[in-house]
Amino acid sequence: MAESALSKLPIPARFGVGIFSLILVGAAYFVVMYTETADQISNTKSRRSGLKRDLVAAKQAEVQYGKDLEELGRRRERTRELNKVLPVDTEYPAFLSSVQAVAHASDVELTSWAPQGEVQKEYYSKVPMLLSLNGSYHQVAKFFYGIGQNDRIMNFENISLKLASKNNEERVLSVNGVVTAFRARENAPTKKPKQRRP
Repeated sequence: MAESALSKLPIPARFGVGIFSLILVGAAYFVVMYTETADQISNTKSRRSGLKRDLVAAKQAEVQYGKDLEELGRRRERTRELNKVLPVDTEYPAFLSSVQAVAHASDVELTSWAPQGEVQKEYYSKVPMLLSLNGSYHQVAKFFYGIGQNDRIMNFENISLKLASKNNEERVLSVNGVVTAFRARENAPTKKPKQRRP
């Protein structure tokens, strides 16, 4: 039987070859397994710190988003309030409904109303309506006051008063005039700065 080259070596040399083999296997394990695992751990730690930074940024963005939503809600509410006072559209039905509500509250009798064409101004439009009504002095005064207190900006112009009748010591006035509401113009011109000539 043939002898191996290892068996021909003296015993200390055999231990040296065995130890060298173990060191070689350990080095191969270290290179293949440990280094790869260490790289994965390092990559995972860096990903984790990146994800933490992203989480902090996302939480800050969420807080800012909540603030922006609140601001948007406030601005929408403000726009709704402003549109009550000075709407963008003519809204003749709402205008007439407001006038009728004031007339009903002040107990005057609306005898006629007729919407007129809009009058364009630079930043707003006038929305006039010819109006005739009957009522006592106090009722008419209450009507005028109600028109002035309405949510929407309204004026009563070109007023003519005359005594319509006298019933049991109560005098009934006949009132004619123009109730004018206003609306904002969407494309109002903006003032351009004056250019100086050289």
